[in-house]
Amino acid sequence: GLRKKNLSPGAVESDVRGITGVDLFGTTDAVVKHVLEGHDRGVNWAAFHPSMPLIVSGADDRQVKIWRMNESKAWEVDTCRGHYNNVSCAVFHPRQELILSNSEDKSIRVWDMSKRTGVQTFRRDHDRFWVLAAHPNLNLFAAGHDGGMLVFKLERERPALAVHGNSLFYVKDRFLRQLDFGSSRDVAGSQNPIFFLSSGSKFPVFSMSYNPAENSVLLCTRASNLENSTYDLYTIPKDADSQNPDAPEGKRSSGLTAVWVARNRFAVLDRMHSILIKNLKNEITKKVPVPNCDEIFYAGTGNLLLRDSDSITLFDVQQKRTLASVKISKVKYVIWSADMSHVALLAKHAILICNRKLESLCQIHENIRVKSGAWDESGVFIYTTSNHIKYAVTSGDHGIIRTLDLPIYVTRVKGNNVYCLDRECRPRVLTIDPTEFRFKLALINRKYDEVLHMVRNAKLVGQSIIAYLQRKGYPEVALHFVKDEKTRFSLALECGNIEIALEAAKALDDKGCWEKLGEVALLQGNHQVVEMCYQRTKNFDRLSFLYLITGNLEKLRKMMKIAEIRKDMSGHYQNALYLGDVAERVRILRNCGQKSLAFLTAATHGLDEEAESLRETFDPGKETIPAVDPEARLLQPPAPVLPLDTNWPLLTVSKGFFEGSIAGKGQ
Repeated sequence: GLRKKNLSPGAVESDVRGITGVDLFGTTDAVVKHVLEGHDRGVNWAAFHPSMPLIVSGADDRQVKIWRMNESKAWEVDTCRGHYNNVSCAVFHPRQELILSNSEDKSIRVWDMSKRTGVQTFRRDHDRFWVLAAHPNLNLFAAGHDGGMLVFKLERERPALAVHGNSLFYVKDRFLRQLDFGSSRDVAGSQNPIFFLSSGSKFPVFSMSYNPAENSVLLCTRASNLENSTYDLYTIPKDADSQNPDAPEGKRSSGLTAVWVARNRFAVLDRMHSILIKNLKNEITKKVPVPNCDEIFYAGTGNLLLRDSDSITLFDVQQKRTLASVKISKVKYVIWSADMSHVALLAKHAILICNRKLESLCQIHENIRVKSGAWDESGVFIYTTSNHIKYAVTSGDHGIIRTLDLPIYVTRVKGNNVYCLDRECRPRVLTIDPTEFRFKLALINRKYDEVLHMVRNAKLVGQSIIAYLQRKGYPEVALHFVKDEKTRFSLALECGNIEIALEAAKALDDKGCWEKLGEVALLQGNHQVVEMCYQRTKNFDRLSFLYLITGNLEKLRKMMKIAEIRKDMSGHYQNALYLGDVAERVRILRNCGQKSLAFLTAATHGLDEEAESLRETFDPGKETIPAVDPEARLLQPPAPVLPLDTNWPLLTVSKGFFEGSIAGKGQ
């Protein structure tokens, strides 16, 4: 704190008062307003309600007490009993009428404030609980125990929803509500509840299935003990509105999941993991034996998707047979495209996109949880993770569209708008930029006019787009909207565009770039560019050889002169050899002290005067004049019949769509 070490509290206070003349800390730290008496043993924790004049306390008497207070007094309201050891901590739920308490009995208990009864209990086998804390914004709680801590939430936050046409049906605050997608963003008018759910289940609705033909809904509720799960069948009254939200009578039965399979039939996965077909009166009409199954999903009229531990099976309910199967473990959600031609199977950290026959098209793995998804009108799957909106094309390409502050659940995607519900079940509309995935889709579908329009008008610059175009074999597309010279150079080489590569190389003026350009230009027979590259890199040996193979003797003589000026004896001799200039070779050998080789060269090639002159330089007593082989013959390089002044002729190839279009624009 603020107290100095080795000083008494009084000394510190007197020092502070002496400096300012004002007592900053006051004479006392706190004033007692109320004394709450009621616990029989020591109190371990007390906490205020965030918005109401309430206090909760926990003590060694194993009780949790609720107190109310006002300006003048405080009194006990009620007591929650159920812990069988000391209560360590107790807190109010920030947003619901609930109290959480934990205890040395190795449990966390959740209490209903209005009924004063236990709602849920979380237990650990070997650790006593000591402290609790509520997150200020999210529905998360943290609890400390002997072995560490855990973070948990009390209930599933994903809203139960169903989409049909232009309407969204969803459950909020025990009311079934309907949202019209065609309305404005301010959807308060269309949020009016259709009716109140009369079922008294303490668990939130897990999933919903809507039947437009009969205007009916199936609402499934998952209990913590799956065998106690139920579903409710409601027929929505035609005159239901916000003025008359009275609940129609729901038909409740036990079952893990219920989904519609026909206009007047629905399938129920019962606790024995068999499938029952029922009518609108909730009467069993048929029992369908199925292979191992722990969840069912809608798959079109008369069909179901059956989930087991490591696969999804397409099952025909009428014919009672398996149509197809695909391997994917622990699928949580299934989203069909509008025309039922594609399906996205969502697992915890993976998405598998299949066609109608359950043939796998692509699989995407995520590092964080996949939350929801919906199909775009163009056939792109838009999905959300905990903190991103992403896209997936059926070819396997995927990427990020935008980031999210909080998780959302996508209900529909139309144009640039993503319709969704948040964890508070509030309808929201988010705007996205679909340019990237539409560009990729157009490229995959070979809609080149659309691609060209987007290249010219859209802001698609980015390393990921460039890499994508290179990977897909379209470097010429990336070439025309890239400004970075180094990237332009690499792309131009990849698509064989020597002219653009030359421009970029001139701008970069890097030795490595000139060498790469020389290699590619040589493969194309563009020896004029090759010559420039060798000149820029001062690669005289290769330049000489280039002049030799193209028959350019004039420039080869210049190279010989340059080698002489550079005092490069090896290069000088090599150029003389290329030219067949024997006299020059003799002179080079003589100048570098190789008299024997100079004499043999002159004598062999018939330069008698030069040979005689060299013979006279030998010292008879010390040097031996080499013998000339009488069989030696004069070797001369053949004279070029047709010196090559122009580049090698190339086959006439029509330009690609993009090269032609952009070249036309450039002119």
